[in-house]
Amino acid sequence: MTASPYPTTPWLRPPPPMAFLSLLLLLGCLSPSISLAGAEAAGVLRQVVGGDDGGTFFEPFNVTYDHRALILGGKRRMLVSAGLHYPRATPEMWPSLIAKCKEGGVDAIETYVFWNGHEPAKGQYYFEGRFDIVRFAKLVAAEGLFLFLRIGPYACAEWNFGGFPVWLRDVPGIEFRTDNEPYKAEMQIFVTKIVDIMKEEKLYSWQGGPIILQQIENEYGNIQGHYGQAGKRYMLWAAQMALALDTGVPWVMCRQTDAPEQILNTCNAFYCDGFKPNSYNKPTIWTEDWDGWYADWGESLPHRPAQDSAFAVARFYQRGGSLQNYYMYFGGTNFERTAGGPLQITSYDYDAPIDEYGILRQPKWGHLKDLHAAIKLCESALTAVDGSPHYVKLGPMQEAHVYSSENVHTNGSISGNSQFCSAFLANIDEHKYASVWIFGKSYSLPPWSVSILPDCETVAFNTARVGTQTSFFNVESGSPSYSSRHKPRILSLIGVPYLSTTWWTFKEPVGIWGEGIFTAQGILEHLNVTKDISDYLSYTTRVNISEEDVLYWNSKGFLPSLTIDQIRDVARVFVNGKLAGSKVGHWVSLNQPLQLVQGLNELTLLSEIVGLQNYGAFLEKDGAGFRGQVKLTGLSNGDIDLTNSLWTYQIGLKGEFSRIYSPEYQGSAEWSSMQNDDTVSPFTWFKTMFDAPEGNGPVTIDLGSMGKGQAWVNGHLIGRYWSLVAPESGCPSSCNYAGTYSDSKCRSNCGIATQSWYHIPREWLQESGNLLVLFEETGGDPSQISLEVHYTKTICSKISETYYPPLSAWSRAANGRPSVNTVAPELRLQCDDGHVISKITFASYGTPTGGCQNFSVGNCHASTTLDLVVEACEGKNRCAISVTNEVFGDPCRKVVKDLAVEAECSPPSVNQEPRYDI
Repeated sequence: MTASPYPTTPWLRPPPPMAFLSLLLLLGCLSPSISLAGAEAAGVLRQVVGGDDGGTFFEPFNVTYDHRALILGGKRRMLVSAGLHYPRATPEMWPSLIAKCKEGGVDAIETYVFWNGHEPAKGQYYFEGRFDIVRFAKLVAAEGLFLFLRIGPYACAEWNFGGFPVWLRDVPGIEFRTDNEPYKAEMQIFVTKIVDIMKEEKLYSWQGGPIILQQIENEYGNIQGHYGQAGKRYMLWAAQMALALDTGVPWVMCRQTDAPEQILNTCNAFYCDGFKPNSYNKPTIWTEDWDGWYADWGESLPHRPAQDSAFAVARFYQRGGSLQNYYMYFGGTNFERTAGGPLQITSYDYDAPIDEYGILRQPKWGHLKDLHAAIKLCESALTAVDGSPHYVKLGPMQEAHVYSSENVHTNGSISGNSQFCSAFLANIDEHKYASVWIFGKSYSLPPWSVSILPDCETVAFNTARVGTQTSFFNVESGSPSYSSRHKPRILSLIGVPYLSTTWWTFKEPVGIWGEGIFTAQGILEHLNVTKDISDYLSYTTRVNISEEDVLYWNSKGFLPSLTIDQIRDVARVFVNGKLAGSKVGHWVSLNQPLQLVQGLNELTLLSEIVGLQNYGAFLEKDGAGFRGQVKLTGLSNGDIDLTNSLWTYQIGLKGEFSRIYSPEYQGSAEWSSMQNDDTVSPFTWFKTMFDAPEGNGPVTIDLGSMGKGQAWVNGHLIGRYWSLVAPESGCPSSCNYAGTYSDSKCRSNCGIATQSWYHIPREWLQESGNLLVLFEETGGDPSQISLEVHYTKTICSKISETYYPPLSAWSRAANGRPSVNTVAPELRLQCDDGHVISKITFASYGTPTGGCQNFSVGNCHASTTLDLVVEACEGKNRCAISVTNEVFGDPCRKVVKDLAVEAECSPPSVNQEPRYDI
């Protein structure tokens, strides 16, 4: 058995309070070794033999399956997978992220393959930087994890155009995702390219690589009906094309109930415990367990409680599931213009167990880690049952599923029996606790919960009882946290209130500015013109206004209006270089009053994309820009139809094409120093220089004082920003985990901007002289921009002396049977890597009241608690404390005691390293 990362000392007798201070220190020691959950969950059960220079990472093994599970190297496995998309992080982040996935107890990493990132132009491939998928796959393998590769090549993924390259629209005669020869030809070329690369790099399992599973198409069953019989033919073609590539590992199609026999059909949903594949010969697989949700500009933020995520996963394995993948385990960031559409934000945090910056989100990460450890303890029993588990009705809304290698009698104890036996006890009542009787014992089940008994006797884990810490970040705005419901204060950077007091500006010309302009008759479709090389496309024409028109408006007391039948995503109307108004929406109408003057008036329409459509049928027909008629109404002689007028087209922005966001091209613009009393006007470029904050932690910038635009740091586009405010209503003051979850259930950030903090990867920064460039469309105040290091600031936990023993107390015999030592529960605290527990702000053993950030001492309190916890934890990265009278004494006999602790985390001082052991 691998040592626990939170070792505890067994207490033989109650020592005098101060005498065991040194013993308590041992509780805070942390071995760097991986726990039972981390080691046995991961692929390191297979021998790692090399891999640094193209060699194999595993002893080559075959992957097959039967009706129960995937079979790896001849052995059925219960697998947990973590969704982690390589382009949504930097390559420098990948090793830490993969390691945190492994530490969380997962076996595999899942990722999409992003066609538009790898083939930005037809026949021109890119596999570098954030798109170096081979490097990513080898890092996964080096950690001893498997890889689930979802080639698609359609991804959805809230990714721009669903992962399709925009040039694909221009292939003559093409229709996406149907029985269309031009599309099938391009799809086959790309899928074959990816498979050939994986084979050349020896990344399939039979070559000693990590790939055990792959996907063709994605959720096609959702839209297949739109294409009729051509859709059915296409689906069958895609399956046969994939199988013909002879990859040697299984292919899946998610949400494809009519997938052919040789393809595994799988489930994507918030819950998949009721899902069954379309053939008895296929295992039950959950390719997307939505443990959070994405966010759109101007909306509140979704949040899924850790207890409900754990409940869904436990129910899946309880009812016959064999592989489950978190979508997402790490969401990351939609850098550049990769965010999908319409109107999806730059953050892809997804309320995942690892947050956008790579920091553990607690309690979700820790609670799920404990769940994975409990499931792994059951693996021998789960895989031993060839048919259905033994089902026991325990009450009107309570049930048990028992997995055993032999027949088991559930009305008495099975202690001493030699068989594998694991049980899942479920209470699906949303409101009431239930007491159930099984195995000769009584078990109390919280509402909407599952208890896991690896040995059919002892509860190792309950999904509703959280035994891990809760963490609060120093920067909460823009992350799904209930502590972020109020507008955040401006944060300071090393004593300076704001990022910079020195700014330079450059005015972006409206409409026609030079390169790439052309004139055409009529309103051209946005993407046909821009090919998505920029979000921006200007349409400019001239309108002659007579004296009669002006007199007519004056006499009637109204203004003429510009009307457009449909626009998406943002339309801005300029008259003679001045902004008249804007409209935001997805194919919505525009009606904008205009202040026109007598004579020639220059009318410019600016079309802006905020992410191309990423989901649905007929994506190639969706397009962008304007549809229908463009009219000028309210003239003295009637309306003027401008739809077929001569329009001059200008792609992109002058500053964009001059690359004034890059350090190498600062001479391409005539920057002017910004004065304190300057009025900030729309369509302005801003720049400043700044020093990186101290330390190695991830950096975040607050752009909440700005309007809408894009931001670059040292030439890297960190993404779009937009300070659209979410509605005031729709965010509960608290969230009850119990009951069926939907993405509208537990929302936060009402009444403030959907996103105000943006990720700047630390590796994009140098110590000093960093260049920040903003393109601002609507006006804002750059002097209010601030910068922070993102880290876990406050950690807290409350554990009862009646809680379960730590999962590390469990072990498995050589034959795989689990057993547990009788040890006290543990309270565990952990700061981010490199940070230390700098202060214990609350500690009480007895009957403390309240919750995290609101603890109070109760009627029963051990007076030595604070001193003991300070000695055990302060100055360390993490610590663990036994919750027992033998540590703290018994301040009130015959009363169940809790230990509650709250602490502050801080970066270590220059000369101080975090203590991991004594």
